[in-house]
Amino acid sequence: MSATDSATLPQVGTERRQLAVALDAAKARLGLVALLLALAALAWWSTADRMASMDAGPGTALGALGWFLGIWVVMMAAMMFPSLAPTTALYMTMTRRHGLSRPLLFTAAYLFVWGAAGLVAYGLFELGTQLFGSALAWDSAGRWFAGGVLAVAALYELTPLKNVCLSKCRTPVGFLLGSWRDGRLGSMQMGSRHATWCLGCCWALMAALFALGVMSLVWMAFVAALIALEKTLPWHRIATWGTAAILLVLAIAVVAVPRSVPGLVVPGSPSAMSAMSSMH
Repeated sequence: MSATDSATLPQVGTERRQLAVALDAAKARLGLVALLLALAALAWWSTADRMASMDAGPGTALGALGWFLGIWVVMMAAMMFPSLAPTTALYMTMTRRHGLSRPLLFTAAYLFVWGAAGLVAYGLFELGTQLFGSALAWDSAGRWFAGGVLAVAALYELTPLKNVCLSKCRTPVGFLLGSWRDGRLGSMQMGSRHATWCLGCCWALMAALFALGVMSLVWMAFVAALIALEKTLPWHRIATWGTAAILLVLAIAVVAVPRSVPGLVVPGSPSAMSAMSSMH
């Protein structure tokens, strides 16, 4: 064996070890992404099972607080985990020596913030029902209120705040490096901070979901698709302007021709009455 060959052997061994480490990291990332997608699929199945035939359209009663929060958290897992997966996978790569514990804490904190947002939404919904229940009946101002919520959601899509929040959700590397915290507590702080940015990005779309029927699997899937497209399409301006246009069209249609809106259950219709009977 020549001197050149002897010098090359350690280099080859080092490259093989580096390749093995890279492959292990890639497998871990893929495993985590698969886990999050599997959990999202399970959450969709659970939501479909629990919310079957419960869509009474805009203003659907939310039920008891504990029941609603359980449904809400599962809904958020179903809707947000697919778009959260790239950030969590990158975070796992950056903390790979700690295994799954850090990314799972990151994800749990993320989901906790969305659960807290659901609690606030429940409180606002119930307060509005108590104060303006009869005035917000569909045949009174209900359709106008639902259309107004959709119009506000459309306008928010075009605001600077929406753009800032969306940019944090679309750039996992920038977010993780700019918000880095060490340790398990740091994992939860980063997860909650990321959820806060996502909440700032998506709260208006969630309000639109309430305006269209929060117990509707059709509208839930529709909003989830809009969120995923905004976070993943390379042309984010086109995505946000497109979302704004869709929401504005829905706002007009809900007020003017609600029975012609595909997937919309009009309060007071036979479908809505059947859903109310199911809930009772």
